[in-house]
Amino acid sequence: MYKTKNDLSLEVREKICALCNAQLANCIDLQTQTKQAHWNVKGPEFIGLHLLFDKIFKDVVTWVDLIAERGVMMGGIANGTVREVAKATKLKEYPHDIAGCHDHVIALSSVLGQFGAGVREAIDAADGLEDADTADMFTQISRCNDKWLWFVEAHLQAPN
Repeated sequence: MYKTKNDLSLEVREKICALCNAQLANCIDLQTQTKQAHWNVKGPEFIGLHLLFDKIFKDVVTWVDLIAERGVMMGGIANGTVREVAKATKLKEYPHDIAGCHDHVIALSSVLGQFGAGVREAIDAADGLEDADTADMFTQISRCNDKWLWFVEAHLQAPN
């Protein structure tokens, strides 16, 4: 850990940095899985989903930066290389054998839901460490992720 004049204790800062790195791995994984869906979706709803997935990707890129920088603010190092992310992510692997709109909507909504659950756990952990700023950052991410999950799941909720 690097020295900082941040008034959070070293112990809290170490835990926040670890929390941020855990969520950073999940968020970078979400970022790549969203692009996987964007590139490979096929079918009658292609253009709408292709554009939707790209909008989600752009927000996820912002979250990656927020999470990484929060850990570094604490005096830590952001662990964001592909190898580190592959070892640390808790998200399930995105299916590589799908093409249809419906299948990509199911796959991406699943990963958004899984990511959201992890972010809510991070909110609780940051609250438990009495770090309102980190909890607020994760709350902001959670709120936006829930919006994107709603947008994606809406494609599954209409009656046939």
